[in-house]
Amino acid sequence: MAEAAEQPKVKVRKKKKQMVTRGRAYVQATYNNTIVTLTDQQGNVIAWSSAGKNGFKGPKKSTPYAAGVIARAAVDKAREYNLREVDVFLKGVGSGRESAVRALHASGIEVLSIKDITPIPHNGPRPKKPRRV
Repeated sequence: MAEAAEQPKVKVRKKKKQMVTRGRAYVQATYNNTIVTLTDQQGNVIAWSSAGKNGFKGPKKSTPYAAGVIARAAVDKAREYNLREVDVFLKGVGSGRESAVRALHASGIEVLSIKDITPIPHNGPRPKKPRRV
C-alpha cells in the first residue's frame, strides 16, 4: 500500500546560465528610493538591486551614496553572467540618477549610451504642488 502511494521521481532541470556580454541598465530614481535593474538585450532581468535591499532605511534610501552602493551591488550580481557593456535608461527625477551611472562606470562596466525615459505627461491630472523649503 505504501509503495503505491509513492510518486515517480521528477527530474529537476537546473536552469542554464546564459552568458550575456551586452545588456541594459534601468535606473529608476524616485524621491523616496532608487532601483537599478540589469537586463539582457531582450529585457530579461539578470540582476536587480534597491536601497532597501542593501540595508538603507527611511530618508537614506534616496541619497546619491545609496544609489552608488545599489549600482555596485547589481553589477556584482551580474558578473557571473559576464556582463561588460550596458545601455543606461534613466527614469525619474531623484537624486540618485547621476551617481548610479557613475557607479556603473566605476565598477568596470562600459556605458555605451545614456537615455532619459522619464514619463512626461501631455497634460493629464494636475501635478503635485511644489515644496516650499
